[in-house]
Amino acid sequence: MPTLTPHLWFNGDCKKAIAFYQQAFGAELMAPPVPSPNGKGVLHVMLKIGTSPVMMADAWPGAWEHGPKGSATMGLWLYAADCDALFARAHKAGCEVMMPVMDAFWGDRMGKLKDPFGHCWAIATHKYDLTPEEIGSGQQQWQASLGDDESAS
Repeated sequence: MPTLTPHLWFNGDCKKAIAFYQQAFGAELMAPPVPSPNGKGVLHVMLKIGTSPVMMADAWPGAWEHGPKGSATMGLWLYAADCDALFARAHKAGCEVMMPVMDAFWGDRMGKLKDPFGHCWAIATHKYDLTPEEIGSGQQQWQASLGDDESAS
């Protein structure tokens, strides 16, 4: 296991999320889902996307963790050999485009999606190794394009 592994929580739809992530992101089951005691949900499952494990479960009764409701508290960043192709695959599977794929000022090509369960995914491909000066200049241009008052400082 890596040092840090995301654990996604769902509001009773973890079973659907497993199938969706297999379709949208090519996720593979690392072990079969463990059903919740009432048999209606998922107590625990682990998928693998690329080389990374992702733990998932339906919210446990009385637990602090819950699936997104209205907004997400965390995003996932997924590097792919071809972010355009994976982005298109995930969008076709049912993800909502939050930010179209674009060339980012730090050297990645990336875009953001929201899956049907409320989790946000940035999908990226590293394209260019840039100097700190190039990144800084690109960041200033990007911030200026947003009309961000902080770009003047």
